[in-house]
Amino acid sequence: QVQLVESGGGLVQPGGSLRLSCLASKSIFSITTMGWYRQAPGNQRELVARLLGGGITNYADSVKGRFTISSDNAKNTVYLQMNSLKPEDTAVYYCNANYMYKDYWGQGTQVTVSS
Repeated sequence: QVQLVESGGGLVQPGGSLRLSCLASKSIFSITTMGWYRQAPGNQRELVARLLGGGITNYADSVKGRFTISSDNAKNTVYLQMNSLKPEDTAVYYCNANYMYKDYWGQGTQVTVSS
């Protein structure tokens, strides 16, 4: 099993920045993929950004050029740097890990972009 704990959400004005963190209970070297998803009220959960093997990343079109996913392997932590935030980025953000062919989720952290 993998436990994931997110932090870093909050309220920010449009155009602002936030950095989300996801601490994993296992070495992220052992985890196949890690990523961030989000779910806004009334919407399905959607992929935001994902770290694949070999340092490959992929992003939702709506966040390309604004969000960056990265990892600190020594800290078993994955980050999501979010810049130029927009009101439509408002959602609960979830960390995801795919380990041994199973998906694991964190509890979620609320991001609200509003003036």
